[in-house]
Amino acid sequence: MSGTSRPVTSGGGRVPRIRRNDFGLLVPPALGAWEPTLTVTVVIPAHDRQETLDLTLAALSAQSYPERFLDVIVVDDGSATPLRLPEIVPSRTKLIPSPPGGWGRAWAVQAGLDAATGEVVFVLDADMVPHRRHVEAQLRWHHLAPYVVALGWIDFTAADQALPGQEQVRQALESGTEEALFPLSPHRHDWAEQIIRDHDGLRTAPNSLATRIHVGATVSYPAALLRAAGGMDTSLVLAEDTELGYRLTQAGAVYVPDPESRAWHIGLPTAMRDFQALKRHNDPYVADRVPYRRYLRTDVGRQWLVPYVEVAVPAGSYEDVRATVDTLLAGSLPDLRVTVAGPWDTLPSGRRSPLTDPHLDLLLIHACFAHDPRVHLTTGSPPPGTPPFRLSVPPGWVVANDAVERLVEHMEQHDLGTLRVALEETAHGEVTVARLDRTAALSRAALVSEPGDDLDDLIDALFGLEWLDGETWGFRRRPATYPPRKRPPSELALREKELTLLRERLTALRAEMAQLRRESGKNGRDAARWREKAESWRREAARLARNQNRTVLKRAIRRVRDLAFPDN
Repeated sequence: MSGTSRPVTSGGGRVPRIRRNDFGLLVPPALGAWEPTLTVTVVIPAHDRQETLDLTLAALSAQSYPERFLDVIVVDDGSATPLRLPEIVPSRTKLIPSPPGGWGRAWAVQAGLDAATGEVVFVLDADMVPHRRHVEAQLRWHHLAPYVVALGWIDFTAADQALPGQEQVRQALESGTEEALFPLSPHRHDWAEQIIRDHDGLRTAPNSLATRIHVGATVSYPAALLRAAGGMDTSLVLAEDTELGYRLTQAGAVYVPDPESRAWHIGLPTAMRDFQALKRHNDPYVADRVPYRRYLRTDVGRQWLVPYVEVAVPAGSYEDVRATVDTLLAGSLPDLRVTVAGPWDTLPSGRRSPLTDPHLDLLLIHACFAHDPRVHLTTGSPPPGTPPFRLSVPPGWVVANDAVERLVEHMEQHDLGTLRVALEETAHGEVTVARLDRTAALSRAALVSEPGDDLDDLIDALFGLEWLDGETWGFRRRPATYPPRKRPPSELALREKELTLLRERLTALRAEMAQLRRESGKNGRDAARWREKAESWRREAARLARNQNRTVLKRAIRRVRDLAFPDN
């Protein structure tokens, strides 16, 4: 390679400020015409794939990325016959066993991540045979911005194809003839490639959509970003790529699919061979951890590990906090979790004056919500999980039933980073606000911010910020008395109400019966029948007037209904 890499920045050498997923401001150098500086550790999780692993390692030994910057860690995930390193491998390759305590691809990848020393972690499955410039094509993006997740382009080999040897693979890469190594299968990642094509190479993809193309068979991450996001969810044995892609999005990642980072996939993956069985297995795990998959969360009343919206309500007076939290929990969007931050660990437990205790409001809030699973009383640290949206509402404001749902829909429709809801202006000109933030926007801002930056200005530049009117969007001050003090009506009041309604009904029936008598007079054949009905009605009404017993009332109502509608 020749020349010098010149990462595109926004000026002054600062970290590039990519808006949403539009990585167009990054101009990658031409392959072979730049000088890398970043180290990369390639992590290969493997289970009983010795034959294809040999080809993966042979291809890595002939990469165009400088060998001095590349090392490889193969993690044997409990193979029935322990894996071995073949003859042709990159010079700095080591094989380690998957540690005890777990199993599966996520467990093995995490073991490799824990052992990795590179500034970039490149995950490559053991059935992948990369082209010569596969690693280089992805790594050039990491030299431009420290929060890029680069993805390779996968070609699938035909089924039951005889595999070449290690030396044949290495020679094909060195001579630039790797295209001829395998016949091309007609199968492709059509869904992912369609998303990429429909959104200008993913540059115009909405935040919640870009994460979907994260496929872990060939992908590279800034090591610091991957670790900050929490690494792999080792409790998963499938769906780990979907879950990790979601968390990386919340950590501020930008996804860059590079068609020049090509690799062969030996045979078809499980997702293509048995899609329905894989989906049936993965859906419950994905539903619990990836709130973006709204179609998996249609069951009313369910609660999930990671909520769609995290709502923060600061501790205040008991009445203010309760009014705000009550309306949030009763809203049309049940997929939310409320956190109330306060010094809960300092509340007194010993003898005290209950009514004059200086901590009385905190004690009442704690008593009200301590056992509600949708409310978390925190001392500052957020609960586990990374929700995609974070809403903060000052105590004392009640929220309309559909307000939160409408706000989230508005943010998603316009792919915004923050909504600021103006509630009221104080006498000193200060504005009380509620705000809805996109977690990914907050994380991206933290990745690119510099001293002196205003957070809202930065979010506006990265995702967009909009002001809204609180009253229009369903926010208002709580009632002066809260909670409501309405007493339930007494038994006598209920009977009197029923009697009033029944008297009104009887008045209407009296007019109807008079009309029926007039009609019966015109038809002598029915006169006797109508007289009998009228007499029955009179006796029932007289009995009702004498007795206010509830059972009699109900019987009378049914009888009157039968008289009024004899054919029903």
